[in-house]
Amino acid sequence: MARKSFRPGRTLVVFFVVVAISYGLVVLGGTWKPELGLDLKGGTRITLTATGSPTSGNLKEAAGIIDQRVNGSGVAEAEVTTQGSKYIVVEIPGPTSNSLVETVKRQAQLRFRTVACTSQSPGPCATATSPVAPSGGPSLAPSDNASGSSKNRPGILAKPAAKPSKSPSPSPTQTTSPSETTSPSEPATDSPTGESDDPAQMALDFITNPGKAAIEAFNSYTCPATKPVVDNADRFLVTCGTEAEGDAGVKYLLSPAAVEGTDLNSADAVVPSQSVSWIVQLSLGGEGKSVFAELSRQMAGTGQQFAVVLDGQVISSPVFTGVIPNGDAQITGNFTKTSAQALATSLKYGALPIAFEKEGTSVEQIGASLAGDQLSAGILAGIVGLLLVMLYCLVYYRGLGLVVIASLLVAGVVTYSMVLLLSQTAGFTLTLPGIAGLIVAVGITADSFIVYFERIRDEMRDGKSMRVAVQAGWKRARGTCVAADAVSLLAAIVLYIFATGVVKGFAFTLGLSTLIDLAIFFWFTHPMLSVLGRYSFFNRGHKLSGLDAEALGVDRINIVGGKA
Repeated sequence: MARKSFRPGRTLVVFFVVVAISYGLVVLGGTWKPELGLDLKGGTRITLTATGSPTSGNLKEAAGIIDQRVNGSGVAEAEVTTQGSKYIVVEIPGPTSNSLVETVKRQAQLRFRTVACTSQSPGPCATATSPVAPSGGPSLAPSDNASGSSKNRPGILAKPAAKPSKSPSPSPTQTTSPSETTSPSEPATDSPTGESDDPAQMALDFITNPGKAAIEAFNSYTCPATKPVVDNADRFLVTCGTEAEGDAGVKYLLSPAAVEGTDLNSADAVVPSQSVSWIVQLSLGGEGKSVFAELSRQMAGTGQQFAVVLDGQVISSPVFTGVIPNGDAQITGNFTKTSAQALATSLKYGALPIAFEKEGTSVEQIGASLAGDQLSAGILAGIVGLLLVMLYCLVYYRGLGLVVIASLLVAGVVTYSMVLLLSQTAGFTLTLPGIAGLIVAVGITADSFIVYFERIRDEMRDGKSMRVAVQAGWKRARGTCVAADAVSLLAAIVLYIFATGVVKGFAFTLGLSTLIDLAIFFWFTHPMLSVLGRYSFFNRGHKLSGLDAEALGVDRINIVGGKA
């Protein structure tokens, strides 16, 4: 079977069609300027002051959680750093929405509590005038029920579960976010839960006997309220949830914290195999793992609710339908992709190991620290470097140097379109280190051309014609260039994974430019040289081609001959 011939013209046409499509997408995006980072554009600086004297480990852990909240895309390049022994500084490039500022400032105390009463199911809080609604709440069940009806309200499923309960799951209700509310300040010792040192038993006792003070606080409370929530771990909590009962919201009476959010190891939104419904997987460790297991054993099948509380508001209130002995569970129900991911994000990034002073938080707008002369100097350095590379290649390789210039210009065009598209779709912001990564990539791209050109010249010195030397040199140079680019790409990946802040920008642009270099090398430089090899100016060794006998150091060049 004949080997399929290489068609350089068709390769070039397809390549330019792809480039045209990329710019078509840029046009649809409606902007021709990349998003600039904090050092080039300015933005917002938020300084958080920790209460007390946190350990350096807790401070760094809190900074890491805030960094994950803000830098969800990985390339937004918001910078989160610690200063001294109690400060966390967050710098966000460009215009910053109030919601993002609130996300950073949010202390986000995540806790797990048992539910004694709700406005839907008053339980021990019922009075003669209390509205009695059907018992409701999410459900907790073993993983073999995960593929059950999507009409169930969210529930937690053990993996694996022991002796799954068959208690039914109530129907879902619409959700809204009520206003912040005030928690009563009565100590937990006002209720019978103070009689035991076992957090699981205390939480269980509170369900049936919350105490007079807690019941009175619940019955006098209305949702929604406008005062801020006071969420103390060792006190009962009266609050509202994000599962709304009409416009008023669902009211909850919750036990003191049974499990702290710091015991949560992971939370992810996934679609299990052989299922089409979204669930939230979570895993608990530490002391919370054993408490969680004991609560599931006692509450499974009873319809009693277990609340997930973030910043004093109930974000989920499932019921156990199975025993969870190992801390691994699933929350199932009528989740959409958006709602499942929102809950997983709240669980995963919600629990900070430290609290911040409300009066010690400052928000200030900052100017572009490098936007003036330093940005101009950086761009000028890149242009000068590019021109020097082009001039060197033009002087040394003469006609072949035109291929270098064309390849570098095309690489620049492709890189610009990729930066614009990533700015529009992935939140990529260009910083000065990012520009440095693009400048460094110019040298990497030029190296590929030099290796290829020298291989072609070596083949012609061995008596091959240019047309044959182009293909023979390609076979030998290809592996070398791919190996060199692979090393650069690996270095960029390692640097991106382990670096923080704007250093990620350098690594990202270096890796992006390396991939573009490979694309240009395979789909532009090689086919372009194959096309030029058909013209006598090059294949007959014109003095200005860079492939004449004098430049090659031989007596004469062969017009025809040799094998690729």
